[in-house]
Amino acid sequence: MLKMLRSIAMPALLLVLGTGSVTAMAQSAPPGLPPGVYMGEADYKQATAGTYTLDPEHASVIARVSHLRYSYSIFRFDRLGATLTWDPANVEKSALTAKVETASITSNVKGFAEQLVGDEFLKVRSFPEATFASTSFRQTSPSRGKIDGELTLMGKTRPVTFDVELVGAGKGFAGQPRIGINARTSINPVDFGLPALLGDAIGIVIDSEFQRNP
Repeated sequence: MLKMLRSIAMPALLLVLGTGSVTAMAQSAPPGLPPGVYMGEADYKQATAGTYTLDPEHASVIARVSHLRYSYSIFRFDRLGATLTWDPANVEKSALTAKVETASITSNVKGFAEQLVGDEFLKVRSFPEATFASTSFRQTSPSRGKIDGELTLMGKTRPVTFDVELVGAGKGFAGQPRIGINARTSINPVDFGLPALLGDAIGIVIDSEFQRNP
């Protein structure tokens, strides 16, 4: 299997938000939502200022791998945590810290996840977590922006920039507002001590949903 991993590609995961989609969302909202539960909207200002914690049941980190240009293999990390300090009135002052348990990687190829966490690749016994700390938020449109920061993987820290897109924001559940985002970036595996056979770019996609702390 290792010999068949030759290139990594960024996925084309884009969500178009606009006036028409907002209208469709409102019209398609399921009836009979439980009391105190609200649908998200395509307006980041619906998530009020405060400290937000990642909802681990509605979050994932995905790496997409080109398999000899015939198909794509997906590797997913399922255990992660993050804290977002958010102010919709001053987005540039927001801050994000996150961590991922590297041992939580999964693969639909039998036995391959066990190989990925070993000393050939992620070396999770020595480096059980990957972390990210933002250095700046840059808003580019009402639904898009960039988050610059420092990514630490396998003991090496490098600057990265995520392209971020709003999925939805709103009143959330039981008076605790929520905000969901899709974030994408690309890293050079060699920069973090991963083998050169993985190519020169790993595409990373993060889907995350945050809930404001009480």
